[in-house]
Amino acid sequence: MTVAAQDSSLLRSALLHTGQWLQATGYEFVTVTPATHEIVLSHRAGQVARSVRDVFGWNLPFQREAGVLPEAVVQEMADAGLLTADEEGLWHSRVRFATLGQFLFPHSSFPTVGNQSVFFGPDTYRFAALIQRELKSVLWRAPPRILDVCCGTGAGGLVAGSGGVLWDAPQLTLADINPVALDFAHVSCELAGATPVTLQLGDLFGGVQGEMDVILANPPYLNDLAGRLYRHGGGRWGEQLSLRILREGLQHLAPGGRLILYTGSAIQNGVDALKDEARDFLQTQEVRWSYEELDPDVFGEELLGSVYADVDRIAAVGLVVRKP
Repeated sequence: MTVAAQDSSLLRSALLHTGQWLQATGYEFVTVTPATHEIVLSHRAGQVARSVRDVFGWNLPFQREAGVLPEAVVQEMADAGLLTADEEGLWHSRVRFATLGQFLFPHSSFPTVGNQSVFFGPDTYRFAALIQRELKSVLWRAPPRILDVCCGTGAGGLVAGSGGVLWDAPQLTLADINPVALDFAHVSCELAGATPVTLQLGDLFGGVQGEMDVILANPPYLNDLAGRLYRHGGGRWGEQLSLRILREGLQHLAPGGRLILYTGSAIQNGVDALKDEARDFLQTQEVRWSYEELDPDVFGEELLGSVYADVDRIAAVGLVVRKP
């Protein structure tokens, strides 16, 4: 389910106040893959939410009169279109909240089937770990300019700009083609106290000015027959958007900067075509780079479809480019 386009200020306010209440309660939830989420819900079929984690983590329906959520939270979310009631009088949240370290991120409800869904899951945790590893010992003489393209919830940018790396007051830009994602990213930044942040609506680097010290991306990397924004990467197996980010991103990378790309690659007969194409391009550039598999097998259920009929597996990969 996707939050419908409406008054962004009302939406952002309700998400922010709900998130602040969750932070005050010590809420924590690690978001799992869609396949795992579906299995867990199948074990709890017919159940209603008994806790806040049930509502905003597992997305179970709740009885308003049961007091699982404060009435003030329920009312503000309902007014913003973030709650809906079914024919049986049960209420359903149209958003979930996930935690990653000290951060709290709103994201779309389960299942994420809408075109403008804002996705958060195991890919996000792996992406964050890659960023922290690559930037933990990097120093800049001045506050770095950080750009997170295809930002979604803003997790990559917030992790890169957090206290876990050795610099102060980074200039953070979050860019996405999905306006709903920017609403969610705005709230993520507010909840983290990371302001000011520039939000850029558009296709990849279209509205980006100047050079960046760090460019981050966790783009859609599947071939989604429905063409949904948050899943479809284009090309034969979803690799097109990742290759665009690599080629166009180097044009915006400052000397001494790093481009950190977390994506997926379809492996066919043991061959990683994305790696081969990236290597062919990077060998023509004056850069240093590394490429590694971060998880050898993700989204295995995609292999059931005709698009991936000849594919061995889909791997999560990390590509890091360092500009001298």
